[in-house]
Amino acid sequence: MKIGLEFGEYGWAGGPGKAAEVIARFARTADDAGVDLLGVGDHLWQGPQAGGPEQPYLECFTTLTVMAVHSSRARLAPVVAGVHFREPAVLANAITSLDVLSGGRAVLGVGVGWDADESAGMGIAFPPVAERFERLEETVRICLRLWEAGTPEPFEGEHYRLPRPLLVPNSLTRPHPPILIAGGGERRTLPLVARYADACNLYPTPDLADKLAVLRRLCEAEGRDYDTIEKTVILPFELGTYGERADELAGMLRGLAGLGVDTAIGIVSGPDPVAQAEIVGNKIVPAVA
Repeated sequence: MKIGLEFGEYGWAGGPGKAAEVIARFARTADDAGVDLLGVGDHLWQGPQAGGPEQPYLECFTTLTVMAVHSSRARLAPVVAGVHFREPAVLANAITSLDVLSGGRAVLGVGVGWDADESAGMGIAFPPVAERFERLEETVRICLRLWEAGTPEPFEGEHYRLPRPLLVPNSLTRPHPPILIAGGGERRTLPLVARYADACNLYPTPDLADKLAVLRRLCEAEGRDYDTIEKTVILPFELGTYGERADELAGMLRGLAGLGVDTAIGIVSGPDPVAQAEIVGNKIVPAVA
């Protein structure tokens, strides 16, 4: 199993003035420790699980770019970009720029979003969920169109129209950066994974094995090899201040690996994310590799 780490909180000691230093040290520490993926959530407000909107939260792609500068090996991903926040061409440009500036390490993590209060509070349109799924599929199709070699044909969709899809430079990763679609819905999300994605992102809930079985059947229906899709899960990494819970976490991760999970993305919280990354490198990565 591979390990990814995602920032869960930005309320570290020293406040915003220490942000660049903390992010740089976190990225270097995780990269050196063998962490496979560095992730950043895509929000404007902090979520309720970490104190709500009054708590600090930095912009996703800016933070990923700082991580890119201070790492050399780990993949870099929004986990995940809300489809309602950006026009598809803007999202494709952001991922492509991250891919170019990181030497080909970007992953497009994308989903339909969930925080209606955040969008309402910040004046951003938040269509009904059925429309967001339509926009998600069109967004993925547009990204793939823009990443095509040569001169892509115009795109005509229900929600987006691109008369001249043009992206220069194109991604270093060919044929395109990996696409990770988040969510475990069996009616809309997993069919999109089977049709378009290189990776899924699920929660390690008791029905995880059932979700993976559904995905396998959907891949068969699409004529895709199930094993070529990276299976990822996301969960809080509850390590304890000094790593006293690391063995418990490693045991749970080994159980997930037994179900067929390829990558576990751990949400790192608390006032010292660098120390947490060190614990992951010392105790979790070697235990589940």
